[in-house]
Amino acid sequence: MPAAVLRLRNRDQFQAGLAGATIARTPHFALHRRALPLAVEPAAAGEAPGVPLFRPTGVWLGAMVPKRWARRAVTRNAIRRQIYALGLSLEGQPPAAYVVRLRTAFDRRQFVSATSEPLRRAVRAELEQLFARARRTAA
Repeated sequence: MPAAVLRLRNRDQFQAGLAGATIARTPHFALHRRALPLAVEPAAAGEAPGVPLFRPTGVWLGAMVPKRWARRAVTRNAIRRQIYALGLSLEGQPPAAYVVRLRTAFDRRQFVSATSEPLRRAVRAELEQLFARARRTAA
């Protein structure tokens, strides 16, 4: 049985998702959406036929947490885990590729520890707000 929300795995999938419209924003995150199925480009003469980036059904989700905005790996991983956990709320949406992108840093003076409880709560609250806006936009 396939997972309800599939993860983006390669650069081409992320680029396809980012090419879609930005459907929701919060102070730290942006959510991009690209409807599926995408057209497969025809292969040039002598090449193998084009391979689709996505299965045509299902919701795909990717998380972009650049080192530029979250310097510590432990922080990047904690943010990614929350994105994927809360991204399950996209289940039941029409087939699309979603990319959640961290677009600015959390203030290190306010959140001293890389995995502090206040940082975790702030990230979670913002992501819940982001996905709520996305559901309203898609409806």
